[in-house]
Amino acid sequence: MKNFALIGAAGYIAPRHMKAIKETGNNLVCALDPYDGIGIMDSYFPEADFFTEPERFDRHLDKLRRQGDKKIDFVSICSPNYMHDAHIRMALRNQAHAICEKPLVLNPWNLDALQEIEQETGKKIYTILQLRLHPAIVELKEKVNREMENGKVYEVDLTYMTSRGKWYFTSWKGDSQKSGGVATNIGVHFFDMLGWIFGEFKGVELEINKSEKAGGKLYFEKANVNWFLSVDDKDLPAEAINAGKRTYRKINIEGQELEFSEGFADLHTTSYKDILAGGGFGVNDVKKAIQIVSGIRSSKLLEPV
Repeated sequence: MKNFALIGAAGYIAPRHMKAIKETGNNLVCALDPYDGIGIMDSYFPEADFFTEPERFDRHLDKLRRQGDKKIDFVSICSPNYMHDAHIRMALRNQAHAICEKPLVLNPWNLDALQEIEQETGKKIYTILQLRLHPAIVELKEKVNREMENGKVYEVDLTYMTSRGKWYFTSWKGDSQKSGGVATNIGVHFFDMLGWIFGEFKGVELEINKSEKAGGKLYFEKANVNWFLSVDDKDLPAEAINAGKRTYRKINIEGQELEFSEGFADLHTTSYKDILAGGGFGVNDVKKAIQIVSGIRSSKLLEPV
């Protein structure tokens, strides 16, 4: 049984990490979040110590490390994007491995510094790239790999809309300095998936870039991708609205839709099993996706024709 700590325990994604820790037979020893209404913890680890102040949490990790018996083996990080770098460092400083949600960091140059700290501490940084574990996506990658020798370049369309209310733009997610903007916040896992399947990233053309939506073209070694991401419910197609849905996702490859709506429920647990078995995705695995989202933020809009 491994001992876990959790940062960002009140966040949307944190229960998936609690569930993964529980289902892999491990123990959540302590958790941190500035928001203290976290009744969800009672369903998983009611005995876990809880902190609202990072200084006291850091001290607690250090105390556990020195005592030895409850030393933290892994720190799971579900905090806002711009805090990931600092929280990863906190984990490694306390001689624990880090398991961090996407995006690992906001800028490519931050990755080099984190790899230095890995070398200094001997501890690993893992990230959750659950789409790489989805059976339909693994099957697509195998298909593309089989066809790569004939030089085929795929035409791909990616559309992802997930409606958000006014709260979104008041929260850290609506602040591009903290979230990286909509392309980073809701797009990074799709961009990672595309880069994993279609090879080297060649460049980006940006056609729209607003606080609530972004879109353009991405070029990979084996694919040209038209993409559009939005948190504005006005962009939802009629079929989603008529079905009463506030989310719409579609990936079309050479005229055929990639169907991967099912099979998401247990992918965090699958990710944890992979890490605990000696696998997992590390810093090198995320470099391409971080390069893509950073490139989108620094790109200028195409001039209207």
